[in-house]
Amino acid sequence: MEKLINDSINIINLTDTSFIRDFAKSIDWNDRLIGIKGARGVGKTTLLLQYIKQNLPISQTLYVSLDNIYFSSNLLVDLADEFVKTGGSYLVLDEVHRYSNWSIEIKNLYDTHKYLKVIFTGSSILHIDHKKADLSRRAVFYDMPGFSLREYVNIKTDNSFESIPFQKILSDHQELSTEIGKYIKPIALYNDYIRIGYYPFFLENEASYHKKIEEIINVVMEIDIPHSFEISLHSIEKMKKLLYIISSSTPFKPNIVKLSEKIGATRNSIKTYLHYLERAKIIQLLQSDSKGVSILQKPEKIYLHHPNLMFAFASEKSNTGTIRETFFYNQASFTESLTSSKKADFIVNDKYTIEVGGKNKDKSQIERIENAFIVLDNIEHGFGNRIPLWLFGFMY
Repeated sequence: MEKLINDSINIINLTDTSFIRDFAKSIDWNDRLIGIKGARGVGKTTLLLQYIKQNLPISQTLYVSLDNIYFSSNLLVDLADEFVKTGGSYLVLDEVHRYSNWSIEIKNLYDTHKYLKVIFTGSSILHIDHKKADLSRRAVFYDMPGFSLREYVNIKTDNSFESIPFQKILSDHQELSTEIGKYIKPIALYNDYIRIGYYPFFLENEASYHKKIEEIINVVMEIDIPHSFEISLHSIEKMKKLLYIISSSTPFKPNIVKLSEKIGATRNSIKTYLHYLERAKIIQLLQSDSKGVSILQKPEKIYLHHPNLMFAFASEKSNTGTIRETFFYNQASFTESLTSSKKADFIVNDKYTIEVGGKNKDKSQIERIENAFIVLDNIEHGFGNRIPLWLFGFMY
């Protein structure tokens, strides 16, 4: 354990705290068992290390990743027992899904060590949710997204813009865009963000950004999904083929029968694959109803999870209209409920109709619809129910 403690101290001391995401403020760190889930690559490890460095006594804290070779011949519960006996109070566990009995052992730690605080992450929401039943009465879970446009802007321009609620954007968008526009060029920053801004590793090297996205997707498809759902490698190949079809034509309106024939899988298998890909934050499924959605329900549309994925997957220039819709869906869906609309693109919170388009789009499509808005690309300021698209990137 001595080596683990030394490694923990070193990595905590080397952690950069110059930029800390607002997401850290949404976590109640007083709870005794905290789980942070989210897609691979969104920065969960960095968030943990920053919190430790700024808030916990390093002499009583142990940070360890459960993919460490130490656990090939040692149990987590035994490590925790020894750590507590030597005065440890805070056990921070990363990559818990890489440890086969993580949920059972963490539950045992919670029940056995009443004065030990445990914080843990999984690099894929698949694992955390799949095992969550074991911890449902004990752990508090948080879902961590990638960077919003607002966070990207703050890093790139050294500003400190606060998040803006959806309702306030609808009602006060002219004043908001005018005030923000005093300090930045929002359209230029939006155009950069949709290519390279969602995953924090753009801070390391923008040139290899899309390559890293491809690597993350491969790990999720080839390791995370099979490990979590115990499906065959043959099924993974079919899922990859499905993802290729989706990424080539999003927003994709699925014909399950045709997809079944094209991929060589049953219709229920296709729906299950879509569910896995959504849980992995690779795609987003837009449903016609926000209530009672099941795994085997056919979605109305399929989007990639974020525009960055479109640029990583696309061999040719991505469709501008699709990028707009994908951006809006990704940014708005973290805090709001979105469903499909028969007359426009989205319905938000079962009340507001949203049509997304270019700056010259007219209002004829939504003219007689109550609580309807046109969200427009490539404009800095709006008027009435015409709102700049980029402003919805400031919601979280």
